[in-house]
Amino acid sequence: MRRYPAEWEPQSGVQITWPHEHSDWQPWLTEVEPVFVEIARQVCRFQKLVVVCYDERHRKHVYHLLSNADIDTTRVSLYIIKSNDTWARDHGPVSVLENDQPLLLDFIFNGWGQKFEAGLDNNISHELASGNAFHQTSLQSIEMVVEGGGLETDGHGSLLTTTTCQLSPYRNPQLDREQVEAAFHIHLGIERVLWLEHGHLEGDDTDSHIDTLARFADESTIVYVACDDSKDSHYHELKAMEAELQAFRRRNNEPYKLVALPWPRAIYNNEGERLPASYANYLIINRAVLVPLYNDPADKKALEILKACHPDREIIGINCRPLIYQFGSLHCVTMNYYAGIL
Repeated sequence: MRRYPAEWEPQSGVQITWPHEHSDWQPWLTEVEPVFVEIARQVCRFQKLVVVCYDERHRKHVYHLLSNADIDTTRVSLYIIKSNDTWARDHGPVSVLENDQPLLLDFIFNGWGQKFEAGLDNNISHELASGNAFHQTSLQSIEMVVEGGGLETDGHGSLLTTTTCQLSPYRNPQLDREQVEAAFHIHLGIERVLWLEHGHLEGDDTDSHIDTLARFADESTIVYVACDDSKDSHYHELKAMEAELQAFRRRNNEPYKLVALPWPRAIYNNEGERLPASYANYLIINRAVLVPLYNDPADKKALEILKACHPDREIIGINCRPLIYQFGSLHCVTMNYYAGIL
């Protein structure tokens, strides 16, 4: 029997794939590496950290950055594995429990529906397993395109996701909605899927990953992005998503408690493209929540709201404005591992 644990359950650590000059991060390395250092510093206060480095020179560089940041490097494991990019949430393996024992699932990552080259990223989990990163935990390869950012679970058999991502013709064209649900039941132990038909952020390459839109704060609470500016291009789509969330029911047929996150001001890159800044893209770790901040007046409110949702955890804000210049944020660059895996 399988179960897909919620993110707030005990973890052994977090994986990050460090940006490098052979990736699209090359022009922004001096801006983005401090973000990764801070994520690493905060994770290592509470649990272990796996860092994927491009080559030996890159590994030495990353170790130097972490050591100089007064990080407990005894909690850090550095692995040399070539990568296309840094989005560990989507190329990292998914933790499940089978008969209460941890198991890692290596789904196919095809660059969010063949948008980008991802052959190196798709091989990272296998290389980590070959390098004994997961010790006694098995890695099972699944012939299905799935990204971790598209999955959100309450740990009790409910999955929150979006149709635009999971039913994309460039991911699993051979599978219809019922077949996708059946696959989630087999591989993740999911008993019911809450499908969102609406919800999208401009600049998002993922076809609306759920981790940019709505998250379970606990089994009965959903935190979601809300836009209160009727002149904003997101307004109608996010209002429609809000209505869908209001219509969802828990197993006892009661509505979910819904908590709206604030809406940051629009951020654009030099080409005039709007960037997908979202406070929903936070990471829950042992005893803490790491929250992406954007140097925006709404940052403070987002921290307050998430503190109310996770009162027993330390709420830690991290400036993630550099991350969104490559169209992702804090949750997107991290993958958490269940307790006992690392």
